[in-house]
Amino acid sequence: METQEKKFEGAKISGFAAIVIGLILVGASIFAITTETIAGVAGGIVGCVLLIPAIFYGLIMIEPNETRVMIFFGKYRGTFTENGFFWVNPFYSTRRIPIRARNLDIEPVKVNDKVGNPIMIGAVLVWKVKDTYKASFDIDAAGSSVMTAAANFVKIQSDAALRQVAGMYAYDNNNHEADAITLRSDGDEVSQKLEDELNSRLAIAGIEVIEARINYLAYAAEIASVMLRRQQADAIIAAREKIVEGAVSMVQLALDKLQKDQIVELDEERKAAMVSNLLVVLCADEAAQPIVNAGTLHH
Repeated sequence: METQEKKFEGAKISGFAAIVIGLILVGASIFAITTETIAGVAGGIVGCVLLIPAIFYGLIMIEPNETRVMIFFGKYRGTFTENGFFWVNPFYSTRRIPIRARNLDIEPVKVNDKVGNPIMIGAVLVWKVKDTYKASFDIDAAGSSVMTAAANFVKIQSDAALRQVAGMYAYDNNNHEADAITLRSDGDEVSQKLEDELNSRLAIAGIEVIEARINYLAYAAEIASVMLRRQQADAIIAAREKIVEGAVSMVQLALDKLQKDQIVELDEERKAAMVSNLLVVLCADEAAQPIVNAGTLHH
């Protein structure tokens, strides 16, 4: 959507110069009132009632990373972005809109991931106003300030975007493709998707998301214990696979060494028995209790 934001080109002077002019008018009005002529008194009253308030009412001060949206009888005249102390036409109404970065911490919400598991997910994001025209006129402030309305808009849309992104991915890759993107293991990809989704939703309000990150991720309480046992089982299976792989390599090395050095001649039956015994010893959870065969007893 094309922006309608434009730079304020209206007349303006230094606020300090306006104060000096105001003080001169004050002195002139006092002098006119103290004169004995009716015209002088009338001129002093007019100066006090009209000119002096106009000077001081038109003063505005704009800090760094702050803007003023200038409105003249309901018509947008531009955005004042220059920093400093100025005087402008007092008939302008202004809306103060900071363009500084702001944080939003999205409290963890319960959603279902891609495979239907209930999870708790939260995020933190950094946002700021990018288009002052849209922020001022394209979202309803409902009687509050522009920035309060913008903050509420960001909060509601961020919650919706987080729920949508969470439903696009599984919590982890159990029972799924090993290279699939998951909430647990692919934080950068998911964060980028969340950031893109937020920017697409908040563009209508002239708001830009600088960064979005998932800062809380867990299974919901009702399935947390079951998923913990599944993770423990997966870890045990992975460890067993590693142990068996190493044990087979050690048995192969032992058989090759015995054959190469011709320490003992083993037939196929004895090789099978040796392999079985070594695998039991190497893969057992507890230390093996060997039985030493000292020979055959003769009577």
